Amino acid sequence: MISYSDGKEDLENWIVSELGFHPDTLGKSEAIMCLGNGYMGLRSATEEPYMKETRNLFVNGTFNKAQVNEVTELPNLADVTKIDIRIDGERFSLEFGEKKDYIRQINLKTAELTRIFEWTSPKGKKLSFEFKRFVSLHNLHLIGMKMTVKSLSDPVQISFDSGINAQMSNSGAQHFLEGDRRIVDKKIIQLVQTTNESKVDVVINTTHKIMINGEEIVKDPEMNMARRKVWLTYDFSLQPNDILEMEKLTTVYTSRDKEYKNSDYQIHTLQESSLKDLQDCLEKGYDLLFQSSKKEWKNKVWNAYNFEIKSEDSFDQIALRFSLYHLTIMTPAHDERMGIAAKALSGEGYKGHSFWDTELFILPFFIFSNPEVAKSLLTYRYHGLEGARKKAVENGYLGAMFPWEAAWPTDGEVTPKLGDIDIITGEQTKIWSGFIEQHISADITFAVYQYYSVTGDIEFMDDYGYEIIFDTASFWASRLEWNDEKQEFHINNVIGPDEYKEHVNDNAFTNYMAYFNMKLAIRYYEKLKKENSVVLKNLTEQLNLDESYKLWQLKAEKTFLPMPREKDLVIPQDDTYLQLKEIDISKYKNQEKVRTIYRDFNPAQINTFQVTKQADTLLLFYLLQQTFLQDDNRISETVKQANFNYYEPKTLHDSSLSLATHSILANDIGDMDLAYSLFKKSCEVDLGQMMNTSDDGIHAAAIGGIWKGAVFGFAGIRLRDGLLSIRPKLPKHWHHMKFTIHWRAQPVTFFLTSSTLSVKVENKGKVAFEMYGKTYECNDFIEIKLDSME
Repeated sequence: MISYSDGKEDLENWIVSELGFHPDTLGKSEAIMCLGNGYMGLRSATEEPYMKETRNLFVNGTFNKAQVNEVTELPNLADVTKIDIRIDGERFSLEFGEKKDYIRQINLKTAELTRIFEWTSPKGKKLSFEFKRFVSLHNLHLIGMKMTVKSLSDPVQISFDSGINAQMSNSGAQHFLEGDRRIVDKKIIQLVQTTNESKVDVVINTTHKIMINGEEIVKDPEMNMARRKVWLTYDFSLQPNDILEMEKLTTVYTSRDKEYKNSDYQIHTLQESSLKDLQDCLEKGYDLLFQSSKKEWKNKVWNAYNFEIKSEDSFDQIALRFSLYHLTIMTPAHDERMGIAAKALSGEGYKGHSFWDTELFILPFFIFSNPEVAKSLLTYRYHGLEGARKKAVENGYLGAMFPWEAAWPTDGEVTPKLGDIDIITGEQTKIWSGFIEQHISADITFAVYQYYSVTGDIEFMDDYGYEIIFDTASFWASRLEWNDEKQEFHINNVIGPDEYKEHVNDNAFTNYMAYFNMKLAIRYYEKLKKENSVVLKNLTEQLNLDESYKLWQLKAEKTFLPMPREKDLVIPQDDTYLQLKEIDISKYKNQEKVRTIYRDFNPAQINTFQVTKQADTLLLFYLLQQTFLQDDNRISETVKQANFNYYEPKTLHDSSLSLATHSILANDIGDMDLAYSLFKKSCEVDLGQMMNTSDDGIHAAAIGGIWKGAVFGFAGIRLRDGLLSIRPKLPKHWHHMKFTIHWRAQPVTFFLTSSTLSVKVENKGKVAFEMYGKTYECNDFIEIKLDSME
């Protein structure tokens, strides 16, 4: 059972707990309580091993292809968390003996994992255990662990094995060559791993400090080595009330680290520098190191984002903190060559690959809250232009065709070719997304537009942004197919966001976003022609922009855009959707587990039904109403409501990306009860009571969606063609909401109640915003009454 109410006083609504030990549902807490700092992610498996555990340690950017017939993935590094404990010579396990008061919890405020319980051995001896663990936000290479064992009743012999175990794999796939191992001064262990294809070196160092009753024990351990494994064995006798403490500190370094990017890299340099770091950490010890990390969390995260909700349901506040915690630990803020994985760094799901999840569901948080990190994530996409251009050429197109799944920037398309079993035919299904789900190129363009509009970062645009927009526009111009009979361009044989509909023509989302991409390129070309001829000249020489500009003009105006049909204003999701068979989907709409429709139908059958996996056509309104197309009658408020009423009942939300968008749109059209219900469900994707939702890792996009649902939905913060717009509609049981965003390099703090909006410009620079048709300017503080404003 997951509990949200164990934090007291200054920790109220900061603690997520697992009450009771359940060996068959370990994955939930391993994932949602994972630790990390953007450089690395550590899944929170227990110290003692269990059959259904998953031990994962990932370092961002270390992609490798295990075999020639597999796609590249983030390799699972050697494990440092497992401790084989023996009590009186017998293996310690919570599946034996009796346990009492078991609790495992993550403190979101300090980013420390703890596990506490009492245990009675099969021989009747009572002991108490406490385990602590953190991954430092101060030193990105550091993992800290601490184990405390107290004998409560009898003399007891305790021994344990602890070290580095490189016998790990990614679901059976081994990514590393056998590496060097050594033990320094009978105390420090060092193990080297090198990926077998990408040749990334990994150096892991670990050491232990043992104390009994507060006094350090200097005792030579037994030293052991085996294939891909090295460990130390410690053995102690405890009398009643004796307390054994063991601190274990680990450093992790790789040859992908940025400091080795442009240097004459040598493996021995990595070994010695990483070892020196561990030795320095050993002098400080767990507690001081943890305090340094805790301070970073306070200053860089909680004080910076300043997010607070006063709700009658305390779950809402802890859900927002859970979102901010995971957004911090999943994001490689340290290196612009790396993106965010769909499962973050919490599990092997989706192989560590980046999707459109980043640009549309995660990046908005950073654009509005931490623009420097947003810039880094968009620069990652710029570095991926080489792979995007390669994919375009391979598919017979021009420009940049971004991969559906991305890994190392230059890798290009890394989507696996085969997926699940077809329940009807028994054959393995083909994953078509890597071939024909192409809207990601326009999604990335939208993200660049959103970033520039919110930040005004012209340097980024000159160096990176314009090139991305122009080259994706050229892709779309080459992708369009001319219909001579209708005298217009179409986009055939694609997958839109609704992945239940494969090989469709004129997916509305894809067509409109391609249109937006080309129109944006036209606007920026004309802008540069007037304002920055030097940048335009350089890009023209590289991308043949003069010819491309003519093509964008010609093709954008003749691109087919599905119109709202006259009888009900519904925009067809694609050219056949509205003619498909309607079925009763209540069984799947009320499902406790996603994708249950696949138990009854295969993909070919689902393709013939009016059933939608996730927000598709509806996503258009959320995106395009932020742009210069906001006044287009085809995406008006009236049309938005009509389409919401039509498509939401047909949408199963079988993707974790879907709920937040629907919540925001429900809020827009005034259905506050539905908006909050969908917001709550999006929070529960990972944080809820279902114990099998997160086994493969957390859902990064859904976690980003929690912040979006609160800020873009209930607070009504929205970009509207370069302007900051506010349409607040708080849930009835939210008494107030407070948060800080950045607008044009100005931190701005908002405080919302049901009746007032307070705006404070932290640096006292002028900020203008629009609310319900009225424009306000503020360079210090303003309070606005909300009553009767709509």
